[in-house]
Amino acid sequence: MSAQRQTAPRKGRVLIGVVAAVALGTLFFGAFTRVVDYTGSPVGEDGLRRLAYFADWNTANRGYSIKDVRDSGAADRITRLMWAFGEVSEEGRCFIDPEADQPWEIYQRRYEAGESVDGEADTYEQELAGSLNQLRKLREETPSLAASISLGGWNTSTYFSRAVRTEESREEFVASCIDLWIRGNLPRMNDEPQGGQGAAAGVFDGIDLDWEWPGGSGHPDNVEHPDDPRNFTLVVQEFRRQLDALEEETGEEYALSASLANDAEIIEASYEPEVFASIDFATVQGYDFTGSWSRTTDHHSQLYAPTGDDDDPSSDRAVRQLLGHGLPADKLVLGFPGFGRGWSGVSPEGFGRYAPAQGPAEGDYGEATDSYGDLRDRPGQRFFDPVHGAYWLYDGDEWWTYDTPKIVRMKGEYVRREELGGLMLWNLDMDPDAELVEAMDESLEED
Repeated sequence: MSAQRQTAPRKGRVLIGVVAAVALGTLFFGAFTRVVDYTGSPVGEDGLRRLAYFADWNTANRGYSIKDVRDSGAADRITRLMWAFGEVSEEGRCFIDPEADQPWEIYQRRYEAGESVDGEADTYEQELAGSLNQLRKLREETPSLAASISLGGWNTSTYFSRAVRTEESREEFVASCIDLWIRGNLPRMNDEPQGGQGAAAGVFDGIDLDWEWPGGSGHPDNVEHPDDPRNFTLVVQEFRRQLDALEEETGEEYALSASLANDAEIIEASYEPEVFASIDFATVQGYDFTGSWSRTTDHHSQLYAPTGDDDDPSSDRAVRQLLGHGLPADKLVLGFPGFGRGWSGVSPEGFGRYAPAQGPAEGDYGEATDSYGDLRDRPGQRFFDPVHGAYWLYDGDEWWTYDTPKIVRMKGEYVRREELGGLMLWNLDMDPDAELVEAMDESLEED
């Protein structure tokens, strides 16, 4: 979900509409600027979606589990958990790599009672264990919570193009994904007893396609073909056809969604407008507009671009681009980040905003990246821009741009005003106390 792209430095901006929260008080610099619809996917009582991604690798890497989703209160406030990621094999099929850690973590690891959603320990030979079993327990406990498997992502969209090349390959690819993730037919592997026909049935009731990107400009290792955009439309239609057939078979409803780029050129190159008719909803990445690859600080998830700089990326601009490209407003879910982007060696002018920087700051989530949970507790001056919907932290050397609950509430108000489909968080472990999730939920409620 996080794609970096080179961005040219922007100069000559004026610092306006900023509230700086500092230890001795508050400074204010004031100025004002200013088709077919599948409806089976669960929404809130207000008709809006509250989505959040769960990064399965961070159970092992950071100790964030499905139980934490429950204990933080997030599970009661979101309508759909988006599980990242399902992979596509070199042969163009949905699969679980037996050479990776994923099989153990997601369906073979036996949880002790204290780790488990329901407080009960797993047994050695039960057919489903791991975090998928924990998600099943959470969904049983929280019937309003739906769950989708998200296929692809920035690092694992490598073989999407190969999977969708022909009518036959599309049919087999879609069938393999439904068989593995919706029907829950997990392979038995590595001498563990878990898996088998229907072992994970009912864990997921949706498929999310996060191919980054069908028109190119994705990870340098991606296989690419000129007809990828057309084949993306065709494979989405094939997913819709097979999921509809499954609905006829089971009487259940299954959601189909896509994660979309925020860049105008990628949008134009990757998506045929007719593709939107076959999906329940689409998320747009309202973040990663810039980062430490630029030598000038800038906001990576601002709601609006500064006046006079309308080409500067923003959530509003990404929304306008997709609406203009044919995506219905009520299917468009605006994404916001649970992480910030940071620079080091930042000049002090403008409290570090739009200032030269020497390089990336140190972050706990990779180069120049840190979570909201960590940034919330960092020392330094904090600045809120109520005009453009942006926030930053400056400590005299490092400069961080990220979203706070106040920014998320602004974005919720924007979604309601523009009659969009909801909000989405990437991702849950970055918001350990569900503060951003709470702001998302409450901001989408009707007055």
